[in-house]
Amino acid sequence: MRFDELPLSKDILKAVADMGFEETTPIQSLAIPFLLQGRDIIGQAQTGTGKTAAFGIPLLEGIDLKSKAIQGLVLCPTRELAIQVAEELSSLAARKKNLAVLPVYGGQPLERQLRALARGVQVVVGTPGRILDHLDRGSIRFDYVRFAVLDEADEMLDMGFREDIEAILSQTPPSGQRALFSATMPPAIMDMARRFLQDPETIKIASKHLTVPSVEQSWYSVRQYQKLDAVCRVLDARNPQKGIVFCSTKHGADELASHLQARGYQADALHGDLSQSQRDRVMNRFRSGSIDLLVATDVAARGLDVDDVDVVINYDIPNGAETYVHRIGRTGRAGRTGAALTLVTPREEYAMRDIIRRTRADIRQAKIPSQFDVATIRTALILEEIRSELENGDFSRQKPLVRQLLEAEITAEDLSACLLKMLLHRELGTMPTEEEREHWGDDRPKSRSRYTCPADRSFRRSAGKPMARLFINLGHKAKIGPKDIVGAIAGETGLPGRIVGAIEIRDRFSFVEVPEEHAQAIIDALNSAQLRGCRIGIDRATPK
Repeated sequence: MRFDELPLSKDILKAVADMGFEETTPIQSLAIPFLLQGRDIIGQAQTGTGKTAAFGIPLLEGIDLKSKAIQGLVLCPTRELAIQVAEELSSLAARKKNLAVLPVYGGQPLERQLRALARGVQVVVGTPGRILDHLDRGSIRFDYVRFAVLDEADEMLDMGFREDIEAILSQTPPSGQRALFSATMPPAIMDMARRFLQDPETIKIASKHLTVPSVEQSWYSVRQYQKLDAVCRVLDARNPQKGIVFCSTKHGADELASHLQARGYQADALHGDLSQSQRDRVMNRFRSGSIDLLVATDVAARGLDVDDVDVVINYDIPNGAETYVHRIGRTGRAGRTGAALTLVTPREEYAMRDIIRRTRADIRQAKIPSQFDVATIRTALILEEIRSELENGDFSRQKPLVRQLLEAEITAEDLSACLLKMLLHRELGTMPTEEEREHWGDDRPKSRSRYTCPADRSFRRSAGKPMARLFINLGHKAKIGPKDIVGAIAGETGLPGRIVGAIEIRDRFSFVEVPEEHAQAIIDALNSAQLRGCRIGIDRATPK
């Protein structure tokens, strides 16, 4: 069933479309019609089946926007789930003006919650303990609650919240609508349902074992601000012929595709805002190899039929286990191998653990490759390519040139080393020194340095020109970012920004690589120039 086949308001339909959803999941197609009719329900379904939207859409449809009273209540077993549910409800309510959703949980300053409650919220999502605290203080009243939901009810009972839940539900109007969702239905759950639900409709979604392709699956713990650099390092280490990077929103897909293009990757975005002809054009380029990275939303990737995708990267964590399985099903097809990699922020680790539990897949935590790791991996691949060419290649046209060089008293070892150095420089740029190896090996930079990929990877790989490493006397403390450095070089010298290579920013200074032929001109132009109100000091970096 499609969402537009349900009797939903335009605001909700637009919000659902913005989130990339078109078709309902089984629990949604069964639960939403009953809830829209005002019925109480008991829903038995696993996490990752779309339960939040199943109860969230009817809950939001019944909110009186003219009133600031609390009209919707969702109880969750943990603060992580409460945050996740509140975020999804906020997304579903994004098109409804003046509708506020507030997560209420322990571990967050009480004063912040009190200020939000004083301003007025219509939906509260919280853990039983903190909800009771507010009830005792009188900062929350449930006199006007029209719809109360117990999410993951069996987990709440296992955690000893039964008395708390009953005390909270007793504060809501008996005539209000209620929904209870649980993965299992022990006797205690049924006793609670008989006490607090009126003539409930029982909905049971058969528990199906979620299977995943036999592909390598890993997840990486990253901060939000590290995501872009992290995905670049992973791509450089993997060097896929074809890859799909999933984002949760259309805007996010566009933005990430633009950033990747700026860094020299052949990438393009695919999402629901594109016309059919634009979609076809992007897909034709992807299939033909004109682009090797597709940055897509979930709805755009539905029905995507490309057999030779090497890697799938979840730039934004999937919304549940079923979405995860759908995404990674794009790789490892037709008997090929593949990899599925997920970037996870600290606040999303709960959701990742839930995906692992629900899919029962071997998804292992891994470390983001350091810059030195990337160089080492790429070097190994190049050496393997050389070995393969030596075994199978035809060098009859090149041998006379080699003999000429050898006759000039150049040894075979020196010639091979020189050619290998040129090839590696062309492919990788300047190889890291031992000091850089030690520094880059730390995946938790003490100064939050953002080690960026080259500003234009295609330039670095194709030009093969000598690069100079310059020292700049400004860093994070002066609020300097990579764009500032590139902008200063381009603005003061008139040179294109794409010539700038790797940028390394530390607390009080930075390093930047530029072509040797332009190094002195850049030094002369930038010395004593201003950047963010600070005088620039620039010179060649001291050799290591």
